[in-house]
Amino acid sequence: MNNYDCLGFGICAADYLCLVPRYPELDEKTEAVEFSHQGGGPVATALVTLARLGRQTSFISLIGADANGKFIRDEFEREGVDTTGMIVDKAVATNQAFIWIDRPSGKKSIVLNNQNHRQIAPSEIVRNHIGSAKYLLLDGRDSDASFELIKWAKATGAKIVLDAGSLRHRMEALLAAVDYPVVSRAFCQQYFETDDYEQAVQQLLNFGAIAAVVTNGNQGCFGGDASGVYFQKAFSVEVVDTTGAGDVFHGAFVFGLLNNWKLPEILRFASATAALKCTRIGGRSGIPDLATVNKFLESQRGETATCILWNSILG
Repeated sequence: MNNYDCLGFGICAADYLCLVPRYPELDEKTEAVEFSHQGGGPVATALVTLARLGRQTSFISLIGADANGKFIRDEFEREGVDTTGMIVDKAVATNQAFIWIDRPSGKKSIVLNNQNHRQIAPSEIVRNHIGSAKYLLLDGRDSDASFELIKWAKATGAKIVLDAGSLRHRMEALLAAVDYPVVSRAFCQQYFETDDYEQAVQQLLNFGAIAAVVTNGNQGCFGGDASGVYFQKAFSVEVVDTTGAGDVFHGAFVFGLLNNWKLPEILRFASATAALKCTRIGGRSGIPDLATVNKFLESQRGETATCILWNSILG
């Protein structure tokens, strides 16, 4: 059995990315400035991030026996992400994501084609695959299989990180089961019906989390644990494409946990790693290695997480 720093479970896709001069209006035609074909998916990209930062990772997901499935698997193997837990089903088509990126802003629009896909059943996952993982990272999809993995993780002492970009089935039970919910601003608006991210962090901690984070794009992020709630300002870079920035943040967040860093240091590192990703097209091509992140952070000594609430969570 191999030893993994992080085992991931979630959706994956083949991303088709077009950088356009500006987002076209309806019935308008435009030409791509740049095109790229990369692997995608929240947990998938987080694991590639961890691999580039020097950690051992493994991924469980479903792909078809088609060209996109082979492309995804080959890319994982080039990056050093273990794929022995991947499930190949000849009856399904591998997910595709079609992404248009507005060059002036770097913001994107995404259409996911998963029409011929299905959920993974718990019986398809080999239990001993999780036996040596320190962390389990989930995106909340495939509810039955996710909860089975959570049960196994708790039995082995692995900590559980949730990437919640939007609402999923059995959300309340999921939040109560994980150790580190790292959620998006869209999730906060949908689930908590609030834009008060300090309050959202505290509500997440009330489910029993060790620490919780709300990411807010170029407005920074909020994170909290027993010591207080912190705000980390986003780093300023020349943005080409924001695709996958949150996914990279999650991978870098787990990297900080693996190093036993305190939450403010983790928020700073994850924010810097996500910012550097945004300097290139796609979720994968801009992911930096550890030396690049450290060099960037050396140049940004003043940008540190600020504590905005002390001892306000457990009382």
